[in-house]
Amino acid sequence: MTIQRREFVAALAAGGAAGLAGCSTLTGDDSGDTGISGKTLTLTTTTSTYNTGLLDELNAPFEDRYGVSVDAVSQGTGQALKTARNGDSDVVMVHARSLEDEFMEEGYGVNRRDLMYNDFVVIGGPDDPAGIGGSDDVTEAFTTIADSESSFVSRGDDSGTHTKELEIWDETGLNVNEFGEWYQEAGQGMGDVINMATQQGSYTLSDRGTYLDMQDEVDLEIHVQGPIEGGPELLANPYGIVAVNPAVHDNVEYDLAMAYIGFITSPEGQDLIENYTANGEQLFYPEALSEEPNFQQYVPEGWSADSTGNSSDSSDE
Repeated sequence: MTIQRREFVAALAAGGAAGLAGCSTLTGDDSGDTGISGKTLTLTTTTSTYNTGLLDELNAPFEDRYGVSVDAVSQGTGQALKTARNGDSDVVMVHARSLEDEFMEEGYGVNRRDLMYNDFVVIGGPDDPAGIGGSDDVTEAFTTIADSESSFVSRGDDSGTHTKELEIWDETGLNVNEFGEWYQEAGQGMGDVINMATQQGSYTLSDRGTYLDMQDEVDLEIHVQGPIEGGPELLANPYGIVAVNPAVHDNVEYDLAMAYIGFITSPEGQDLIENYTANGEQLFYPEALSEEPNFQQYVPEGWSADSTGNSSDSSDE
């Protein structure tokens, strides 16, 4: 990797972007002939995977097994993908399929895999001023919040959560650019937004994992559940992992990225995800392994050979 790239990662860490680093030299058989021992993987990922502590659970055994280190830079999904577009990341772990699809369609990402899922929830103060508690229709709940002009804190940071929030507002037919002071764009990560919401008694959209990890520290309740607890499918929150294309950025550690993808989508990695809890509750649900093949996970949603202008028909000759 280039010196400039390492300076970029160091600057992000110094500037407050969260990072993980560690290296454990493995002397066993697992790392003997891999060719990646001693290298460093740069992972850009969402604040939810970092803040919940899941990355610690996944990265430590990977580092030990291969004798490598992982620099994990915590950003919103949009910024994480931008970092990867610039060649300053080897692999991205994010949760906004539409943005992941753009990343692959533009040629920056290869070998995408479904990784895990949880869901989004609408949270707010226990007094529930808009009266949305128990609603099974999130678009109706958002409409009620807007009609009552109840305080709402938006991530406002091009993250996966922000992308989902805007998708819901779009379903309501309302324009966020026309909202008044009741609608606040924080430009912050999920943990900071949850803290703002509890201080102000505001509503916000959160991934379930971060909320569960913080629920004992804040005075917020779930008012609209996601599909894990029987809520609308619109609040589903799938995560994907994508390697950066070495044909576009020849400085990326592609072999190391693929080793990482292989590890966290393996039975061992998926078990680590399934068994990871906070406050006694499961935060993420593994999705990489299935008896039924799902080829759409590797390509943008809805992609087919016909959509590229290439015929999928084969000749009998």
